[in-house]
Amino acid sequence: MKVFLVDDEIVIREGIRESFPWERTPYTLVGEAPDGEMALPMIRDTNPDIVITDIKMPFMDGLELCRSLRARMPWIGIIVLSGYDEFEYARQCIQLGVREYLLKPVNSADLKEALDKVSAQMLEERNALAHASSLRARMGNDDKLVKEKLVGSLFTDEAAEADAANVIRQLSAMGCPLPAPCYVVIDAAFEPAGKGQEAIGIFTDTAEGGVLASPGRVGTRLLVTGTANEDAEEKAYSLSSSIAQELERAGCGKVRIGIGEIVDSPEEILRSFRSARHIRHLLAERREENAIILGVREMGEVTDEMPAVIKEALVFISQNFQNPNLMLQDVAAAVNMSRSRFSAVFSQYTGKTFTEYLLSLRLGKAKELLRTTGEKTSHIAYEAGYNDAHYFSYIFKKNTGMTPSEYRAQYHNQPE
Repeated sequence: MKVFLVDDEIVIREGIRESFPWERTPYTLVGEAPDGEMALPMIRDTNPDIVITDIKMPFMDGLELCRSLRARMPWIGIIVLSGYDEFEYARQCIQLGVREYLLKPVNSADLKEALDKVSAQMLEERNALAHASSLRARMGNDDKLVKEKLVGSLFTDEAAEADAANVIRQLSAMGCPLPAPCYVVIDAAFEPAGKGQEAIGIFTDTAEGGVLASPGRVGTRLLVTGTANEDAEEKAYSLSSSIAQELERAGCGKVRIGIGEIVDSPEEILRSFRSARHIRHLLAERREENAIILGVREMGEVTDEMPAVIKEALVFISQNFQNPNLMLQDVAAAVNMSRSRFSAVFSQYTGKTFTEYLLSLRLGKAKELLRTTGEKTSHIAYEAGYNDAHYFSYIFKKNTGMTPSEYRAQYHNQPE
């Protein structure tokens, strides 16, 4: 189980990071952030199973972060930390689907107990969903099968676009939250298809009706709804990223995911599907695997304009990576792209997520300074983009296997 930590207090983050026996448990700390606003894109990049978050934080507090995660990635288990023993916070956390509520200060035993409880709940729910999905497949005549067939009818080239509004009305009558302001289609292909479809069921069954799926011969097509273009795009990319990770866990290969254009009427859903399918076919032609591409309104942009945009982004990052507050949305804004679209395109052309690329750049700078200067670790941390020397040392050792001083020693102790 991968864990992500969000807390604005460095002492709390450091305590959990350093004192908790991660290496002796089935949990891995994959990242941390000082507030919800910075955490969201990092959570999307790292795809954790569990998020531990403080309540009171600047910019975006824990409750708002919980709302965003519930709307976009409801399959994530959330543990809330708080120094405020007030019923109102606990009540709001329960309403937002938070699984555990712990009061600060938290010791390792309490945190381990909470993680064990949440992970057990999540595994039990996943097994139940897989069993229910298998049972429904054997029954073959339940509402879910009807919904899948109705959704599938939206993606057939033979279907008249005029029928789409009627299909949406039928789905709405069956309890689906339709119609919606925006729609976007995800076309995912993988092998073996059957095994992957079971894995994807975990997400479609927990997405509170905002995602409808239709299994196909080579994968699954999904219809995602949103309250606005940005909301639909964020949901689609977050869902696609999590699906890709779950398919990898399930042992599936040749994963190719296309995200279509965002449209605002049922009659245009077929167009969104066609653009998603076109992108998936492009990935197959290029023999690219484990890839996700977002669709755009002008399909030529997928291949013609993006490299220039990525070059511009790389220059911006190289000029600003020493800023400890640099975030994905800053770079996306600099190149006039939405966060979701930039994140997908950046990964496609660099082979790394934004977080991975930024980490690589910062560690490269730190290594250079450790090899060539006698500066203190605290100063090198600052020069590499970290305002917390302890966190820098932790990240450095986690990624190189050595502390900064050990890394420096192996160069300075060599004979001339």
